[in-house]
Amino acid sequence: MNGFGRAVVRLRIPILIIAVLLLIPSAIGYLNTRTNYDILTYLPKEIETMKGQEILADDFGTGAFSMIVVEGMDEKDIKSMAEKIDQVEHVRKVLWYGSLMDISIPVELLPDKYAKVLKNGDATLMIAIYDSTMSSDATMKAIEDIRKITDERTYISGMSALIVDTKNLSDKEVPIYVVIASVLCLIVLSITMDSFLIPLFFLLSIGFAVIYNLGSNFIQGEISYLTKALAAVLQLAVTMDYSIFLWHSYCDQKKTHEDKKEAMAVAINDTLSSVVGSSITTVAGFVALMFMSYTMGLDMGIVMAKGVIIGVICCVTLLPSLILICDKAITKTSHRALLPNFSGISKWIVNHFYIALILFAVLIVPAYYGQSHNEVYYNLDTGLPEDLACIVANEKLQEKFEMNSTHMVMMDSNINSKEVNKFTDEVKKVDGVKAVVGIDSLLGPLFPRDMIPKNLASVLDNGEYQLIFILSEYRVATDEVNSQCDAINEILDRYDTKGMLIGEAPCTQDLIKITDRDFKVVNWVSILMVGAIILVVFRSVTLPVLLVAVIEFAIFINMGIPYYTDTTLPFIASIVIGTIQLGSTVDYAILMTTKYKNARNAGLMKKEAVTSALTNSMSSIIVSALSFFAATIGVGLYSKIDIISSLCTLMARGAIISMFVVILLLPAVLRVFDPIIIHTSMGFRGVKKGQKQQVERQGEVL
Repeated sequence: MNGFGRAVVRLRIPILIIAVLLLIPSAIGYLNTRTNYDILTYLPKEIETMKGQEILADDFGTGAFSMIVVEGMDEKDIKSMAEKIDQVEHVRKVLWYGSLMDISIPVELLPDKYAKVLKNGDATLMIAIYDSTMSSDATMKAIEDIRKITDERTYISGMSALIVDTKNLSDKEVPIYVVIASVLCLIVLSITMDSFLIPLFFLLSIGFAVIYNLGSNFIQGEISYLTKALAAVLQLAVTMDYSIFLWHSYCDQKKTHEDKKEAMAVAINDTLSSVVGSSITTVAGFVALMFMSYTMGLDMGIVMAKGVIIGVICCVTLLPSLILICDKAITKTSHRALLPNFSGISKWIVNHFYIALILFAVLIVPAYYGQSHNEVYYNLDTGLPEDLACIVANEKLQEKFEMNSTHMVMMDSNINSKEVNKFTDEVKKVDGVKAVVGIDSLLGPLFPRDMIPKNLASVLDNGEYQLIFILSEYRVATDEVNSQCDAINEILDRYDTKGMLIGEAPCTQDLIKITDRDFKVVNWVSILMVGAIILVVFRSVTLPVLLVAVIEFAIFINMGIPYYTDTTLPFIASIVIGTIQLGSTVDYAILMTTKYKNARNAGLMKKEAVTSALTNSMSSIIVSALSFFAATIGVGLYSKIDIISSLCTLMARGAIISMFVVILLLPAVLRVFDPIIIHTSMGFRGVKKGQKQQVERQGEVL
């Protein structure tokens, strides 16, 4: 028996005990890993908007604010509520017209343009400024506390409120994701496997691996909510194959080994060699995400690559231990697998290979065009339920005050009031600017700066920088607001070359530019890495190109469908889906090509070799793809967070499309390019003249 396999078999009880004990530190690590719900914080730290956010936090002691709309409340109650909000922990100051003058003085005494901004009919606008950053735990707690002391007439909008609602919705849904994925996988495995009980052990083993992976994220300190939501589901989807490989190998070995322990030891050895090769391409796909400038890719890449490695370890240690310990129970629940024999289908596909080539020729252009012309959205509230408190508040802000976003300008405090007023006058003329609110701009030349309350002045000017709010009619991530930000930056550069425009809209504008570059980088890195792995595995010049091209065709179809169905995707989907689909489904092509190589080396001619490869790999490919589909489609249909729903739907659909493309197109590719493959690959012997009868006899055996 192999040394490693023998050790696992001998130590199966200690392995199981250690596996259970490791759940304790993993659970502790998981509970102490912070979840980041603000995807803008993953922008590169060196860009101006992020530097501005850092200065805002360090020098102003803030970085977050909320626009609060109060509707149908009289001035006395508004003042009382403002005072209560002011007392909430981590609320630094509440700005409203009562902050500038006594509420007994009519608001009409304010300049007309500001009166309409601060009060419109029965609606009053407040700005709550916090002493912590946009997505900090302190800010989120402050918003929750404000909601507790206000009633249904108060609407809290802004990025921080959106983060709070995203957190609450995500935390509620994530456990359900795991249940849905597990149940659907169990159904698929119960149908496609030859035992009703073995799928439970697959899920148990992978469950341990998921907990270890999530617990080890403690080393990173925090992970994004998106990574946390997808980690368990995606790890289940991409590592299920390894458990299936082990089980099939164990069943095969039991036919030739009377001792089940010896059979398992050999199966562990066989599985380890095949799974390591299979997992490398999957890991490579996730590693490619780490090359993104937008560091959520690094976050997701580390967690998922680590999850695949942990999944492999559990597959060859924990799962064999569970199977051996419960072998009798598993045997009692055995049944005939319901998958049919695919030999007839394989022969038909290979004989009619030209159909796949015709379909490829017909689909490649519209598929490529569709995937390169997809519409994506960057506005973070676009994919959230309309009844969320922050979404309702945003709509109320737009309805009552015609405002959709707020920018902040940090200017040098030493710039005199005259120059600041000239700056604000120019900014007010920019299309879509509703109002400009700052110490000098708020009251204008009619009111001296001394009339501003000191506690308010300190919030807007710390002696080094002065803070100016720009209220905009345009929504974040639109062409209009991006043009508006460009125009404001141009004006700002003329008055203060070191001044900074910050806020959700400028950050999102940077996000658009950066992720557009990341899309190209990640795609090419994943293609080159996977291609290099195939080159090493097959020692072939042509196979890396052919196999990657087949899967890329499947990716084009998958990503082209949204264009033709008029579906707008979250920006992150267009970046990560290609590399995930390539890394996790290229294994289908590698499996079939390996069997094709073995058949060719056994002396079969190209047609017979391709038929044999397809027949012997089709069942594994179908089970793998269906497992991937089951693990992700339920989450895609259930989740109310569109960024998660879209990613899971695309992954589920991608697995099925890759399955069909590999089964239908790859045999045609291998058959057509067989002469080139043989002469550009090491280890392919081919068939010599005079061997035809021998080949035909071997073909019957295989």
